[in-house]
Amino acid sequence: MYDVVIIGSGFGGQIAAINLRKRGLNNFLILERRDFMGGTWVQNKYPGAAVDVQSPLYSLSFEPYPWTQMYAEQPELEDYTNKIIKKYRLREQTRTGQDVQQLDWCDDHWQIQTKAGDIFRSRSVISASGPLSQPLTPEFPGQDTFQGEQFHTNAWSHDFDHKGKRVAIIGSGASAAQVIPAIASEVEELHVFQRSPHWVLPRHDWKFGKVARTLLKWKPMYHLLRKTIYWALEYRVIAFKYSKRLMRFIGQSEAERFMRKSIPDPELRQKLTPDYLIGCKRILVSSTLYPALQRDNVSLHDRNDSIARITSTGIETAQGTQLELDAIVYATGYQATDGSIPFRVTGRDGKTLEQFWEEFPRAYLGTSMPGFPNLYLVTGPNTGIGHTSALFIIESQMKYILRCLQELQDSPAASIEVKPAAEEEYTDMIHREMRNTVWQVGGCNSWYKSKSGRVIAMYPGFSFVYRWLASRFKRHHHQLR
Repeated sequence: MYDVVIIGSGFGGQIAAINLRKRGLNNFLILERRDFMGGTWVQNKYPGAAVDVQSPLYSLSFEPYPWTQMYAEQPELEDYTNKIIKKYRLREQTRTGQDVQQLDWCDDHWQIQTKAGDIFRSRSVISASGPLSQPLTPEFPGQDTFQGEQFHTNAWSHDFDHKGKRVAIIGSGASAAQVIPAIASEVEELHVFQRSPHWVLPRHDWKFGKVARTLLKWKPMYHLLRKTIYWALEYRVIAFKYSKRLMRFIGQSEAERFMRKSIPDPELRQKLTPDYLIGCKRILVSSTLYPALQRDNVSLHDRNDSIARITSTGIETAQGTQLELDAIVYATGYQATDGSIPFRVTGRDGKTLEQFWEEFPRAYLGTSMPGFPNLYLVTGPNTGIGHTSALFIIESQMKYILRCLQELQDSPAASIEVKPAAEEEYTDMIHREMRNTVWQVGGCNSWYKSKSGRVIAMYPGFSFVYRWLASRFKRHHHQLR
């Protein structure tokens, strides 16, 4: 019997494990479904993969790293991840190849069953499987007949050499915006299928020289840079939440100028101009996407020339064009809201998480739920952050989770859970605050929303407010049994 089982070994799982260790809670186990540790930045190895938050902020607050550039690319992020795993000896307490299939509450502990047939028992569970870990691949007529290569960006086929080949990319979001410039000059033909365009801002990236990297190793300088970046980004919440006019003035006007400057062709510019307010969907940050889309070997297919069917040799478009292809790449995102927990969870009295989330996914502080004692979700409902680092939110969640674990440890009770009234009050507050945000009223339908139409992915406020809420444990909102 473990005190804590952590599901997932990405940054969320690493932060949880390290914090448990620091507090002397060493009887824990990490379960990782893949045969390697590290999560997103070890799994996602598609061409051009990089972070879109400044690297000094997109890192653990207590682990400085001498980044080589402001926006780190995948190899450096993987190196950083592996250094953390090694430094804190996390492999010693990890079981890989353990894809969790089911969680069942058994009076005073959780029983965790994996697809490998193993069963683990733990007093508490921290689920850090990640909201962007379940690839979403849409279905098309004839999809199974295609004789070439087809794969999701999340599982890029490195056995396939794209150089000199005819490739189609389905999707035009964040992953596509990185893949397209990375391979456009190397393929014979590149066909990009865009369901709806995204607003794009230039990527102000730069390399850190030797002196800067040396300074980044010094913790006071590292934290000063982190704080400078953090507060420079935080003010944007005012526009996201309170002012469409400010959003247009600050963000959309810059994006429009960038597009006019980058794309002289009015027809292409029209195809790439969104019909919603900037920020309603994820804003792309790229200085190389627009030039790549204007290459002679690149064709942009908008919704007027969408995919009619996939054939054995390629794609037939809605306008009847037959495209001969060697590969189809799905840059189609993830199940980030309704399907964010990939395993069955059965809580107290046989109630499942699917039943609790029947209307829409919800959780107190995006972390805990009534009827599911001793269970904590990392980056759960309404903890996404559109303007700063997700790791700031994860570290904030840990303050709440660790306090719950401490309360349980100090008590003879077998479980702790949030009260239904407290969760309902918190959830009502979240969606009340969400009403006038750009994600709700910006005029788009994005992956931020669940099938209910509610925005589930995002937190509607300042990240420092969330940290304050997570740090201010309210004992009367919880019950010990």
